[in-house]
Amino acid sequence: MMRSLFSAVSGLRTHQTRMDVIGNNVANVNTPGFKSSRVTFQEVFSQTLRGAGSPSGTDTGARGGTNPMQVGLGVTVGSIDINHTSGNLQPTSRMTDVAIEGKGYFLVLESGQRAYTRVGAFGTDGDGILVDPEGRKVLGWVVDPTTGDLPPQRPENLLQPIQIALGSNMEAKATANVGWYRNLNSEAAVGTTQQVPITVYDSQGGTHTLTIQFEKTNPNEWYWEIVSGPTGATGDGTITFDSQGKFDSVTGDSVTIPLSATLGVDDINLTLDFSKVTQVAGPTTIDTDVIDGHPTGTLESFTFDSRGIISGFYSNGQTRILGQLAVASFPNPAGLQALGKNLYVESNNSGTADIGEAGTAGRGTIAPSSLEMSNVDLSEEFTQMIITQRGFQANSRIITVSDELLQELVNLKR
Repeated sequence: MMRSLFSAVSGLRTHQTRMDVIGNNVANVNTPGFKSSRVTFQEVFSQTLRGAGSPSGTDTGARGGTNPMQVGLGVTVGSIDINHTSGNLQPTSRMTDVAIEGKGYFLVLESGQRAYTRVGAFGTDGDGILVDPEGRKVLGWVVDPTTGDLPPQRPENLLQPIQIALGSNMEAKATANVGWYRNLNSEAAVGTTQQVPITVYDSQGGTHTLTIQFEKTNPNEWYWEIVSGPTGATGDGTITFDSQGKFDSVTGDSVTIPLSATLGVDDINLTLDFSKVTQVAGPTTIDTDVIDGHPTGTLESFTFDSRGIISGFYSNGQTRILGQLAVASFPNPAGLQALGKNLYVESNNSGTADIGEAGTAGRGTIAPSSLEMSNVDLSEEFTQMIITQRGFQANSRIITVSDELLQELVNLKR
């Protein structure tokens, strides 16, 4: 049988494989996070009809060397490579959608094993766990329930599913610190007073109003005291300023509000900070800068920042960090093995996953309320489709001509 016949058949097979890859690319043109592939060809081994000959010498009558005489035996698929370049970002209105700008992959649990994906079309399940559309749990770091802080180093061994339980409660916190700022009028006469009401919270979230009165007792000196508030509230002191009107010192900076006997809650012990208060010429505008403590609240919404940190917003006006998404990068992303459904796993040639925060060590940043589109270039795919079609047609013509030559050989018997 003719070698050209088998070479052409191999050409048909490889071009069919290439068309299969192109068809898959075009089919997934609107698949979020899809990465297109390409096919490269390489020739198979050649049949040597005559080996190379060495030159017989440099004399005038000597013969020169001869090149090898070989006939190729067709083509085969050299590689099918995945193009891991980023696709365009598409804004969405879902607060659970996230995308990665740059390199990196989200981590999810697939059958108890880690898998990696570029698609951040996440949601929450009935337990408030962040999951992908197939219910795979998204991995990251959660806050320490005691301190409310994320792990300082983001170690890989602390990765776990992230829980965002909308409607969950935030416990009340009693007020402990009151910060003051702005000005006390340096031109006010001795005996001038100014009253400022403040609201503080007890350990059950109840509110209590105090009125603090400031009275100028001497140049560069003001006396503060509680003039109204819950029964038994005590606290007073003297604020001293320097010649430039800057805060110098204070004697007495605490307030005690006894509540355990009357309301059954913890007593409130306040620390007052006057370090930001000034005494310069101008109106008296002293007011509170910071008052901590809050009532109970429920988690109403959340958002992601560029580092993947998840911040929850509560009905009591408080914000609390809930967790942080983990992002993995690889030395050779093209070596990842595709599992389907936009998932990848490590392979022998991808390298080990480098897991850490978004925006560090070459990992991309997080784009909230967005999804990454596929990176399929339709103009490139259609061009390759035409080239593949012509290559398939040319190989089919080789088969036709080879068949005609064989027919002529058979006709010699007539």
